[in-house]
Amino acid sequence: MVAFEHILPMDIEKESFRIIGAELSRRHIVLSDDKADIVMRVIHTTADFDYALTLAFSEGFFEKARSVLENSPHIVTDTNMALSGINKKSLSKLGGKGHCFMADDDVAKKAKDNSVTRAYVSMEKAFSEKAASFPDAPLVFAVGNAPTALLSLCNLMQKGFLPQVVIGVPVGFVNVEASKELLEQMCTEHGVPFIINKGLKGGSTVAAAICNALLYKTLGSRD
Repeated sequence: MVAFEHILPMDIEKESFRIIGAELSRRHIVLSDDKADIVMRVIHTTADFDYALTLAFSEGFFEKARSVLENSPHIVTDTNMALSGINKKSLSKLGGKGHCFMADDDVAKKAKDNSVTRAYVSMEKAFSEKAASFPDAPLVFAVGNAPTALLSLCNLMQKGFLPQVVIGVPVGFVNVEASKELLEQMCTEHGVPFIINKGLKGGSTVAAAICNALLYKTLGSRD
């Protein structure tokens, strides 16, 4: 008979992080303090320790991201799944809101008319919505599914529309690695803080996990 360890519900996450920390130690993987919370929450979400080696951060990422998150950020995702996974209570405490424009009728029409993906157009709409509705709020983009969303952001940056933070972790096989490499190049060129995951792995749950780790870390730094 399989033996189950009885753990109180409120202790499950704590025990999970203890196990993750022990396994990282066993693998001789040491994470810096500014990255540990983010990497460990992604591992907690995926049970995939490869992320300890493949998540890549721009220099000074957290300090720059924290200054953004402390100023009522609006987080834009490329899927409703990613948006649903973001802790809205924590985001609200920072004065922020979340958005996903993928299902909007005007996005679908423009995408069809221009033979591009809805993800591509949804990134453009984010900047239009910002100008019209929340001009003073910083934009944080969390992309976990569509490489074309990253391509759109790169094109927008070339035109002078700069996000304040980009999380680029799309998953898949077509243009996934190229889109992450281009994003890294463009963000570095324009001084935009970023996180990407090297290789093919990623996903909406990973994007949401990174957002939540950043929100919790920012809120924690206030205490």
